[in-house]
Amino acid sequence: MVVAIARLAGALLILDASLTFQSLWPTPAVRWLGELSIELAAGLLIVIAATLAGASPTSPRAVRWMAVVWLVFVIGRYGDVTAQALYGRDINLYWDLRFIPDVASMLARAMPWWLIAAAVAGTALVIALLYVAIRWAIGRVVEAIQVPPVRGVLGAAAIVIVALFAVEYPKNLDAHERWFPTPVSTQYFRQARLTVDALRGGRSVPASPPMNSDFSRVQGADVVLLFIESYGAVTFDRPDFAGPLAGARRTLDDAIQATGRHSVSAFVESPTFGGESWLAHISLMSGVEVRDPHTNAVLMTQHRETVVGAFSRHGYRTLANMPGLWWDWPEGSFYGFDDIYGALRLDYRGPQFGWFTLTDQFALARLDAFEIARQPRPPVFVFFPTVSTHAPFTPTPPYQPDWGRMFDERPYDRAVLDRSFEEVADWLDLGPGYVKAVDYSLRTVAGYLQLRADRDLVLIVIGDHQPAAAVSGERAPWDVPVHIIASRPEFLERLRASGFVDGLTPKRPILGKMHALLPILLKAFGEPEPTNIER
Repeated sequence: MVVAIARLAGALLILDASLTFQSLWPTPAVRWLGELSIELAAGLLIVIAATLAGASPTSPRAVRWMAVVWLVFVIGRYGDVTAQALYGRDINLYWDLRFIPDVASMLARAMPWWLIAAAVAGTALVIALLYVAIRWAIGRVVEAIQVPPVRGVLGAAAIVIVALFAVEYPKNLDAHERWFPTPVSTQYFRQARLTVDALRGGRSVPASPPMNSDFSRVQGADVVLLFIESYGAVTFDRPDFAGPLAGARRTLDDAIQATGRHSVSAFVESPTFGGESWLAHISLMSGVEVRDPHTNAVLMTQHRETVVGAFSRHGYRTLANMPGLWWDWPEGSFYGFDDIYGALRLDYRGPQFGWFTLTDQFALARLDAFEIARQPRPPVFVFFPTVSTHAPFTPTPPYQPDWGRMFDERPYDRAVLDRSFEEVADWLDLGPGYVKAVDYSLRTVAGYLQLRADRDLVLIVIGDHQPAAAVSGERAPWDVPVHIIASRPEFLERLRASGFVDGLTPKRPILGKMHALLPILLKAFGEPEPTNIER
């Protein structure tokens, strides 16, 4: 009897913990805090009802099917809590699953085959062991339910748990105050609703802001919109990040002043967190808030003017510098760039760093050689989303003061390169690698300002989103910094009037959401034109 009770208690513990575990931030591991599973209580009542109705839930086939369903719930629970902990956002299966081939392609380029094979084999082994444990636990529970006294106790306990859940669920309690986590079943229902919504395609997209600036305050200047991957407010908010980055920021500030330029800064709220950078890109360049892939897809089926078209109408050559682009980019036709430089066209032949192989400094140097250095030419508008600060952030490319060497097959001295490749990503503490990567980006911007000290340049440096929650921390805001560097006093003064502050240290409150930054920029770029010209 004692052994049977112990087995039943162990089985119930396994089933409860398998649907109520929490993420062990900032790792992919999990922990159990003793919460109760409403699905377990409901499952007990269903099996009890089936038993009383004369069904046979103890058959091997029934136990196997229940174990499969339970395993699907466990996987859903893991995906939900891990996505929140590591990426700081919810999963949208309809849209996220389609990016798995792209992620797999990046992993294949960045990781040795044996490590990928080991990861796949390890995942398969974990799933198999989970299935065995769940099937054993369900088998013990359904066997126990066949004994009337045990069935009565389990049924009463399940009813009490359901009643407690009904009382607690409507309350807006913090996680540490709840007895019950969010039911896994509701997450699957949510995914179903998202899928139906996406398939219907009925979501409306807000109107675009007027693109009617005459660009008089920046006319003739080259304008570069530089999205730094994962450059978030955490680089200012966390002292253990801000301190190590102070030197790179001083270097950038020195380069700004030495080249006769000035800087203003602010915080804005990104529409995404920890990934999906393109949502930030299209939000800023279209002036329409895009927080999910469905809105993004719907918007790109419409004829909307973006800041790219506005610059083009005023005599600018519009360029996309895309070092992370290894495949077709249909979005390019939506924006209407005059030319797009992807990774293959940039033709990097140096040492490989990270998932994208090439470096931000090389991409900027190559575009400069192709487009900016040549004269005579029209002014250019450049959209440049960087890649060198992409997770896992290491190995970090070394900054090369001699920009001419970036085109060599050996752009770095051996000792400098060896130090970079000695860096190994610590997946349990990505913060130090993140700081080094951001340091590299800031020094690259500083170096380019000095390289092109002779150019009339308006440089908009902005983060696309905060780094994943594994770096930025739990409940981090979605804020990102924006720095605007130029030598045009009237243009900068307009930005100050809109809430920007002098220097490279933004202040709160935030300026607003990212899409609201575009009207502010257009107003600073010049005076409104008499009529709104639509594409």
